[in-house]
Amino acid sequence: MNYWIIVASRDHLMRGVEGGFCQANHGKRAPLARMSAGDRVLFYSPKERYGFAQPLQQFTAIGQVKDDDIYQAEVSPDFKAYRRDVVFFPCKPVAIRPLIERLAFIGNKSAWGFVFRRGFFGVPEADFTLLSKLMLTNEK
Repeated sequence: MNYWIIVASRDHLMRGVEGGFCQANHGKRAPLARMSAGDRVLFYSPKERYGFAQPLQQFTAIGQVKDDDIYQAEVSPDFKAYRRDVVFFPCKPVAIRPLIERLAFIGNKSAWGFVFRRGFFGVPEADFTLLSKLMLTNEK
């Protein structure tokens, strides 16, 4: 099992949560092809809304890759994005700032936001476990 982070504004992410899917790096196929059924994925939202400056800086969703299918969906007449189905778990958002020093995947703690510019990347199991314990709720 692998552990991943996908970066997306919260408004875009919530469309995926509602639809049971994820996209990465503006709908590219390559990042999704790195994932396998059963992998776990965290979603980090630097902003509340795409295209707006107001920061959010929270982990906003958590889930598990459902299967090995990658498919395209028409987002608009001129844009088709690649997607993977994800089973999302009930969770609460968690701010990143109090956790920066504890997260191994953030190498440069003073420039912590730089790692998220990749949009999609793997993280150590220990980091995923820490974040999931803070995020997961018992709600159905």
